[in-house]
Amino acid sequence: MGRRWRRGGAAVWSLMAAALTAGPGAGQALPTPASVLGFTPGDDFHLATYEQSLEYFEALAAASPRMELVETGRTTEGRRWVFAVVSSPANLARLDEIRAAARRLADPESLTEAQARELVAATPALVDINGGLHATEVAGVQHTIQLAYDLVSGGDDDARIASILDDVVVVLWPSLNPDGQTMVADWYMQNVGTPYETAPLPFLYQAYLGHDNNRDAYMLNMIESRVLARTWQEWEPQIIYVHHQSSPFPTRIWLPPFAEPVAPRVPALMSRQVNTIGMAIAQMLEGRGMPGAVHMGTGFDAWYPGYVDYLPMLRHQIAFWTETALYRYATPRFYTLSDFPPGRRELRQESLYSSPWTGGWWRLQDAVDYMRVASVAVLDYAAKYREDLLLNRWRSGRSVVDHYRSEPPFAWFVPRDQRDPVAPAELLRRLAFNGVRISTLDREVEHDGLRWPAGTWVIPADQPMGELARQLLEVQTYPDLREYPDGPPEQPYDAAGWTLPYQADVRVAAARAPLGDDVRSALVPVEAEAVPWDAGADDAAPFDAVPGVGFDSHPVAAGIVPLPGRLEGSGPALHLDPAQNNAFTALNRAWDAGAEVRWAAGEGGRGPRWVVTGLGSGAASALVDELHLQASRGPARGTPVARPRVGLYRPWTASMDEGWTRWLLERYGFAFTSLRDADLRAGGLGDRYDVIVLPSESAGRLRNGHATGTVPGRYAGGMGESGVRALDDFVRGGGTLVALNASWQLPVEAFHLPVTNVVGGLGRDEYFVSGSLLEIRTDPEHPLTAGMRERAPVFVDRSPVFRPDEGFEGRVVAWYGDEGSPLLSGYLLGEEHLHGAAAVLEARHGDGRVVLMGLRPQWRGQPLGSFRLLFDAVLYTRAVADAAPPEAEGESG
Repeated sequence: MGRRWRRGGAAVWSLMAAALTAGPGAGQALPTPASVLGFTPGDDFHLATYEQSLEYFEALAAASPRMELVETGRTTEGRRWVFAVVSSPANLARLDEIRAAARRLADPESLTEAQARELVAATPALVDINGGLHATEVAGVQHTIQLAYDLVSGGDDDARIASILDDVVVVLWPSLNPDGQTMVADWYMQNVGTPYETAPLPFLYQAYLGHDNNRDAYMLNMIESRVLARTWQEWEPQIIYVHHQSSPFPTRIWLPPFAEPVAPRVPALMSRQVNTIGMAIAQMLEGRGMPGAVHMGTGFDAWYPGYVDYLPMLRHQIAFWTETALYRYATPRFYTLSDFPPGRRELRQESLYSSPWTGGWWRLQDAVDYMRVASVAVLDYAAKYREDLLLNRWRSGRSVVDHYRSEPPFAWFVPRDQRDPVAPAELLRRLAFNGVRISTLDREVEHDGLRWPAGTWVIPADQPMGELARQLLEVQTYPDLREYPDGPPEQPYDAAGWTLPYQADVRVAAARAPLGDDVRSALVPVEAEAVPWDAGADDAAPFDAVPGVGFDSHPVAAGIVPLPGRLEGSGPALHLDPAQNNAFTALNRAWDAGAEVRWAAGEGGRGPRWVVTGLGSGAASALVDELHLQASRGPARGTPVARPRVGLYRPWTASMDEGWTRWLLERYGFAFTSLRDADLRAGGLGDRYDVIVLPSESAGRLRNGHATGTVPGRYAGGMGESGVRALDDFVRGGGTLVALNASWQLPVEAFHLPVTNVVGGLGRDEYFVSGSLLEIRTDPEHPLTAGMRERAPVFVDRSPVFRPDEGFEGRVVAWYGDEGSPLLSGYLLGEEHLHGAAAVLEARHGDGRVVLMGLRPQWRGQPLGSFRLLFDAVLYTRAVADAAPPEAEGESG
């Protein structure tokens, strides 16, 4: 065996058999999946791990000239991440040429239509098909094994497959979540034949975020998200098809068109093609006697652009997902009509559900077969409409360029000098990584009555990614869709508002007038001398060069650098501004180095500061430079604060909110311990911790966890009554309990705190807000809201709204205004219920305190501007609480 490496891309290697012509027609038998795995993908009670999938892909590639393997990166757990390229030998021989053509078509400004047509005539389509992201939706990664064999061998339809591979290059991933595939397969296989055969996984199936691995497309916080974004831009497939398993029962597969609403900036040409492909899949399924396909109207809207399998639409790649039916893992299930919802028992034929499924056995093999047919239908579409597919890629990008040359917004200006100068770089690097072109001004300019200094970042809208930039930067107005006239609003499938300038607390100005020649001549495209992107970037170490920013492997993103660090004044102490997120990194590094830390109230027109002593001048300067801090020297004033002993509750119910919280605390260098149920039940928490954080989970989920008998014993039961009592003792003894969002109910009910959730009893026709950005008022002088603006955007998601009741002892530190609507982006019904109500408060309990936070300060690692609310709370020990300034009269709601 040998290895072959291709230049100009990620490493491409082929495990070669002795005869390069081996494979179909060459007399060498291809290995079947069963011959390598010991079972057929889809068999009852069997799941292949990622290692088994990779073993089969390697064996198949070694035996066939139709298949090569590509190692494109590493996962969080360090696994080699590999995909296959499947096509005719003639196409594989000119793979570099095909990729280059695809990348040229993705850059419509470099081609005339005539040149594009000439390129299209000689270029196969590139179609990306994969086993999906959500590891408990197990059929996807089993189907890719069988699909690889079908494509290489010809399967039962050799003529069709041969025709497809002449006109299509298939990028076939065994899995988009290799770590999770193995985790879930191992969990299931160890439980098969036991009472826990279908037990839920007690941990997240991707590091930190689990199911949210399909919500990280534009923020790119995770290694896997960056690998996908990089690879899809290196290869520029015209179609990206991601398999899922959550079809609304009793339908067997959900297909596009999507439900309403859809993202308003997605080019219409992309949406039309997705809709057509969905219908083509349904038609092939019907032709093969596979009933139960359904379209739209079933909750799967495409409003939120953070889906990994939808954001590429804004890059002019046809990207979509389907949802095949699932029972549990590889365990079969028999269904009768009595299992169906009443509205489906009549088996009535519907316009978009033409062949209702009638029940019976549903096995993993059925799901695998539906996916195989769906994948072939997509490839068949690409082969039949290859020229339209390729030319439409060029047309879609060209239309965006032309549109924004005559219609506003014409650009976005982003000044470098911000409250947190690292925040705009964080935002812009993510845009750049997703292909948005960014420039800087080489001199001061005036545009539309405003002056912009040299160094200001500018995002011209007349570029192929103009709609992508706009979709992320503008305010969202979610449509008022009702379940019936005057009824409750339809719930968004995901977030309703995500406007990144609000989330990052970054000033961004849209240009309503065209950019004149004086401005355009001052624009210098951002570039950097970084590791060449195609040379194999280190996606696994994203935050090394500029902590808090990262993405240094990207040739453009690496060129987006915050203002240099600046250290002013004189004195023995380093003063850090909590308005800068990296100030908390500096604080934690100072503690690591043995320095002393103080909390100092604001004075002289400046807000509160963290004050560090005991660092040498060289160490302090190095910290400021590395972290791009705007800091000062001054006197060693304030209240001494020992490093808090922090515990983060980590339930066995696999909390994504806990995962995101853990990720954020790790990223900024906080020292903390994960607390399991047994740790809480053991009691004596005050001897070990100063601050304990509860993730956003319901009181019942926190208290009860998995029911006894549904999972192995060690994972059952939640924190239980003994854990709740231990938390009560901890707070009464002087500790701080931080309850994030939904977890508010546990301490309020268990500790009998006089606090009411004023929207708790309201119906959705009276009050509704889901995944939106609202404005709160804060007290920036208080340690719990230090660094926040007096009027600050925060992300709210089915969040409580607090009212202190009679007997309340404590303080409201963030609240809603007394009039008007606090909605900034998204959707809000019933604004009057928020007027004057509390968003964040401190309730005293015994000698300690409970911090109730009615918002999501760390939601999916996105709201950079409210991270400090979590950081402030984690540092809110008794010493800091005692140093808080007294409440001004009329200060809060």
